[in-house]
Amino acid sequence: MIVSEVFKELKALVPEQQIEEKREEQSLFGNEGRVAVYPKTEQEIVSVLTYANANNKSVTVAGKGTKKAFGGVVAQSDLLLSLENYTGIIEHTVGNMTLTVRAGTRFQDIQDYLATHQQMIPLDPFWPDSATIGGIVAANDSGPKRLGYGSARDAVIGMKLIYPDGKVIRAGGKVVKNVAGYDMNKLFIGSMGTLAVISEITFKLSPIPKEQSLVLLSFAQEQVEEVHSFAVRFLDSALEPVALELFNPTLAKALTGNERYTLAIGYEDVKSSVRYQEEFTKQLKPAGAELRVLAGEEARNFWKRFYELPPNGLGQPEEHETEAILKIGVKNLDVLQVIRSCHMLEESHHIEIAAHGGLGHGLSQVVLKGTAKNVITAIDAVQQAVTALSGYVIVKHLPLSIRKNISVWGEEPSYFFLLEGIKAKIDPNKILNHKRFVGGM
Repeated sequence: MIVSEVFKELKALVPEQQIEEKREEQSLFGNEGRVAVYPKTEQEIVSVLTYANANNKSVTVAGKGTKKAFGGVVAQSDLLLSLENYTGIIEHTVGNMTLTVRAGTRFQDIQDYLATHQQMIPLDPFWPDSATIGGIVAANDSGPKRLGYGSARDAVIGMKLIYPDGKVIRAGGKVVKNVAGYDMNKLFIGSMGTLAVISEITFKLSPIPKEQSLVLLSFAQEQVEEVHSFAVRFLDSALEPVALELFNPTLAKALTGNERYTLAIGYEDVKSSVRYQEEFTKQLKPAGAELRVLAGEEARNFWKRFYELPPNGLGQPEEHETEAILKIGVKNLDVLQVIRSCHMLEESHHIEIAAHGGLGHGLSQVVLKGTAKNVITAIDAVQQAVTALSGYVIVKHLPLSIRKNISVWGEEPSYFFLLEGIKAKIDPNKILNHKRFVGGM
């Protein structure tokens, strides 16, 4: 069936102004659709999915598109189902501190609204001004403050989902103390939209902290072993930071102007607690390390720059430059070895690497920029180094032409057969985000 015929059939389901035919041109990141649909209601999403399932049309599900380069080996599916116009807050119970919101709503819009009630969603995703809440949850995106606030798996208490056949289901609930049955939410968080379209999400909220500060503790390269010693003493103390993130010299220079290994220690609490923890940190400071404190608005501006620094699916790299982002998981303090290895690879592979990792949660993010050949060899070197640490590497941003030749999810896990069984049960026709997840699901 040609594109124009699909367009005509969709007009019976969705207003014509919400449908767009796409040119068949080479996309840098892929994950596009020959016909794009922008539903504004849940019923329109149901109608489009029911049509696609009945007619065996492949569907790429997207929000704003920041994660377009994350997973998948398909340049264009039959349909691009974009939820960027499916927005708005459905219910906010201030007293119970819960919020239900449509999946296409941008993260920063939600936080700006909640700020008027001194509340927030306790997540810190990248590109908050563009990323939609559905995409953040589907990719299980989080940043350094995962240490203090947890991830989407901790914040989400309920979802409304639409299966490929158009069936609408609910998982979880709208109250915090919901202990009835298996927590189905976790099945869909991080599944990259391969099982169902997320329609609504209910979060448990947190109060906005009264005070926040950021302690930047920088070390000379010859002092790098001091980072490990300091981290051990710090983690054994009674301090409760929301972030304990190590930046490599390249990233530290971009954010602070100081090309040294730098620990970013975030505190968010009442004023007296924040001041006390700052002073305690100063007492733990190793000799020779430099310490700087950013308070209030300075700290907020620092984190804003940090979350907007990596590349995403909405941008384009400079000519003849390839960009990649790796998500790496290792044991907590092995993060130091990951960051050091990345610094060494910069010279040996003639590439720019901006890396950071949490010494309290073991997750790192590595941004690589250089020629395609050098980026590919650097990715391989990082994978070997991380494998030696019994960790894992996920490639979460890479051009389509390279993704086709790299296993972005690494080796299939031992429980892969369970994932295949769930996919086969929920989406037997494989129409949703085909080949976007582990093992090419």
